Order: sequence, then C-alpha cells, then structure tokens
Amino acid sequence: MKNETKCLHSGYSPKNGEPRQLPIYQSTTWKYATSDEMGKLFDLEASGYFYTRLQNPTNDCVAAKIAELEGGVAGMLTSSGQAANFFALFNICETGSHIIASSAIYGGTYNLLGTTMKKMGIDCTFVDQDLPEEELAKFFKPNTRAVFGETITNPTVSVLDIEKFARLAHSHGVPLIVDNTFATPINCQPIKWGADIVTHSTTKYMDGHATGVGGAIIDSGNFDWMANADKYPGLTTPDESYHGIVYAEKFGKLGYITKATSQLMRDLGSIQSPQNAFYLSNGLESLHIRMERHCFNALTIAKFLSENEKVAWVDYPDLEDNKYNALAKKYLPNGSCGVLAFGIKGGRDKSIEFMDSLKLCIIATHVADAKTCLLHPASHTHRQMTEEQLIEAGVAPDLIRLSVGLENVDDLIDDLKQAFEKI
Repeated sequence: MKNETKCLHSGYSPKNGEPRQLPIYQSTTWKYATSDEMGKLFDLEASGYFYTRLQNPTNDCVAAKIAELEGGVAGMLTSSGQAANFFALFNICETGSHIIASSAIYGGTYNLLGTTMKKMGIDCTFVDQDLPEEELAKFFKPNTRAVFGETITNPTVSVLDIEKFARLAHSHGVPLIVDNTFATPINCQPIKWGADIVTHSTTKYMDGHATGVGGAIIDSGNFDWMANADKYPGLTTPDESYHGIVYAEKFGKLGYITKATSQLMRDLGSIQSPQNAFYLSNGLESLHIRMERHCFNALTIAKFLSENEKVAWVDYPDLEDNKYNALAKKYLPNGSCGVLAFGIKGGRDKSIEFMDSLKLCIIATHVADAKTCLLHPASHTHRQMTEEQLIEAGVAPDLIRLSVGLENVDDLIDDLKQAFEKI
C-alpha cells in the first residue's frame, strides 16, 4: 500500500464482527486464568498484555501504523515527543556515553541533551549541521554512541542532510536518530535515506488538532547492535532484571524496541494514554490530506512575506532561493511542512509588536496543527537558552515561527496585511 492508504488501513485490521474503528482499551490490567500464563509474560517468554504502563492494544495498533508509514520494523508510543527522544537515546546510552547532535534542534531537546542528560553523565556535543563531513568527523569520540538531528529543525526550518549524517554515524559504528516531526512520513521517510531510528512528537501534525500530547519511536531494524556489541552492552549483554535476557540475541531486529518497552517503560513509565492514542489514530487518517494543504498554504504565505517591504528575511525550504532548497527537493520533493520562520525589520521589538497585532493567527506554544499559530522562540520555547546558545542554534532575536494551518490562505494573508499596517 501507498502511505495515503496506510494512513487509513495500517495497524488495525478488524476481524468479522469486530469494531471497524480502533477501540480504546481503557483498562489498566488484563485477566489470566493461571499464574503460569502471567509469569511467562513477565519473563518475556510469551507476548500479551498485563499492564498498560508497558503495553496496551490501542497504543500498539497506532505504533504499528506509524512504523509502517516510516518503513520501520517496530514502534512504540510515549507520553510526549520529549519522552520519545529521551527514551530513544537513553535506550543505548549510559553514564560515560557521548552524543553528537545538531545545534539547530528544538530548544526543549537541546536542554534535554545539554542539561538534563549531562547530569546523568551523558555528554553531548552540538554541531553545525551544515559543516562538511570531514569537519563533522572530528567531533566523534571513542565513547560516541549516537548522532541526533531533525529532518526539519524547529524553529529555524533547516533541512538535515540525512545521507551525510548516516554515512558519518555508520562509519563510526553508531546509529543515526532523526526526529521527523515536522516532515512526517508523508513528506519524508528518513529510514530510506539511512536513518536507523526515527522519533516523533505525535502532538504535532500526526494528531493535527492539538487534542493530545504524545510521542513515538520507530526502529528501522537495520542497525547491527551485535556487530558493535562493546558499545551497546544494554542490548548485547544479559539484563539481570529479566533473568539474563540478551535483547539483540533473543529478539533480533525487535531487540531495540523490546528493550525500550520492557525496561525503560517499565522503570520510567512515560506511557501514552490509550485515549490520546485514539485521538492520534483519528488524526493519522487524514494526515496525507492535511500535509498537502499545510504545504500549499505555507509556500503561498512565504512568497507573500518575501515580497513585503517590512519583512527583513524569510526562511522556508520550499522557496527557490532558500539555502536548503536543494536538500528540500532531494528529501522533501512533495513539500516540507507548514512551518516557516521570518523576521520583521526593526528587530525583536517590532516582531513582537507585529505578533500582538494579529487577530486570526493566534500566539500559542503549539505548532503544526490545523489552526494557524505563531510564537517568538527567543521569548518562549528557547527562553532558557543564553544569547550564545541562541546564536549557536540559529535562533535570531527577531525570529517569528509561523505555523500555517488549514484556513483559507487569503484569510490568513488578510490578517498578516492588517498587522503590517499597524506597525
């Protein structure tokens, strides 16, 4: 099936007489006839459900759909995109590990890697993702365990050269993890370009309506953990908390997700609620249609802003003169996303004045849903970062992140026009 059809039919196949729509399994636990049957589940000797903190049928069906959309072998849902990125990395990192990450990633993820995980003894080097391969190779260390980036960065809408980073990661025996939130698998499938693990904040386009927070991790099944066994003892040596199971040996290509589910979710508990998974399932059914409209509206507005004399600059990869246009055509031939960045002449104060003058476009922390919203990253999502960190991340003081929704584009342009008139 093509992805448009997978959005509707993957993950859940009802049998005769079963509900046509995916049911919400709103239960904490499952009943078993004998103690031995449940014991086998706790030993990972049998598959099944016994406690929603680890697995739930609603969640598993939705995770399977996203895995099929991304071209992966297995997936899991988490309580948020932040939890997804943390689990994806912590599943293969431990005290003394080192991560290489693009400096242009979302501010929350930057803080996760640069502050919180640093307190856990996991170091991170943030790099300019546009550097040539020979320069980037210098940042690898013997204890490097993962490379991390975003297909389209938030909020600077830069495009990651996935193949370049995949080559670098694999040449050093480590996996590439790509956050594909903004592009979604409709516009890009990073696994096809060499990424090993894909993460999502499903809160954004996948949900599409700002109704439920969630995240997802998808494993390609392509990275050979046993070939790099000395770097990943959590996957390649016995887990004494599960009677000595070696995940990469016992579960093969499913080892990575099995460990993340049975170990990390067991101990940290960042499960997505079945109710939110149901909202996500409904959102996924229209993802392919919505992304097409998001991209059309965003490109129309990007062109409008580029021609406005009060606009200092516009960043949107689908613009022909954008520095990432060539990468966008390669990785995102059907369009990038509905998010763009721009600045107003007059700097930070004028940008804020412009935002406060809008009526239809609302100021909100959110991004990538059906309604148009915007924010000022330096004042909001990246507020905890120093001026030096903002510069390193490419977040200009006047940068406005505009998330273009599904409204009639002429109405949106009218709102922008009246705001420009007021400044």
